[in-house]
Amino acid sequence: MGRVIRSQRKGAGSIFKARVHRRKGAAKLRALDYSERNGYIRGIVKEIIHDPGRGAPLAKVQFRDAYRFKTRTELFIATEGMHTGQFVFCGKNAQLSVGNVLPLGQMPEGTIISNIEEKAGDRGSLARTSGNYATVIGHNVDEGTTRVKLPSGNKKVLKSECRATVGIVAGGGRIDKPLLKAGRAFFKHRAKRNSWPRTRGVAMNPVDHVHGGGNHQHIGKASTVARTSVPGQKVGLIAARRTGLLRGTKKLKD
Repeated sequence: MGRVIRSQRKGAGSIFKARVHRRKGAAKLRALDYSERNGYIRGIVKEIIHDPGRGAPLAKVQFRDAYRFKTRTELFIATEGMHTGQFVFCGKNAQLSVGNVLPLGQMPEGTIISNIEEKAGDRGSLARTSGNYATVIGHNVDEGTTRVKLPSGNKKVLKSECRATVGIVAGGGRIDKPLLKAGRAFFKHRAKRNSWPRTRGVAMNPVDHVHGGGNHQHIGKASTVARTSVPGQKVGLIAARRTGLLRGTKKLKD
């Protein structure tokens, strides 16, 4: 019997846990409340900060508490063009300008958006990485839904009550500059998690990996593997519907 392979070990945590020590916190929209559902609430950008292990900068936005005499600071994903001292408006009646948070139903077609809620009130889960954005394609008023084109090119139908930030996520062009040396890759991944350097399966021994062993580095069997395979075999192309190069142009349904 072979060893427990890397993909199995990752699930157990241990040395594969995320490095969260100096992270600034979860970047979320405001918790959905009365003022956002029926009007708007104003906040001010106090500072724009770096979050270790995240490509996009974060914005500390300060709001007045709607029910108590105090301020509440939220961590938003900064959009391109956002600056300290800027007023940010969140809610149904907020204006359509960069940095503001509105429900999808209030945005005209063609609006560039980011940090979109998948379900109303989940505080943002789509198009959140640096330089990413989605586009509002159209609205179905009868069903209360909105079609959105995601960064992957896929089109998704969401509830019109789902909120999103207007604008592109800041920090774009991050991957245009090559890392050039191993040291930069080392420090990049040190802030994230133990995922680098990554030894190829074919470079291992048969005891360590399904693709290991044999003279000359080769897999020696089909790299596709069934969805029902045991965890120690689940490497390569898992439950692949098709393999090989994509030929021709991709046809997207409107």
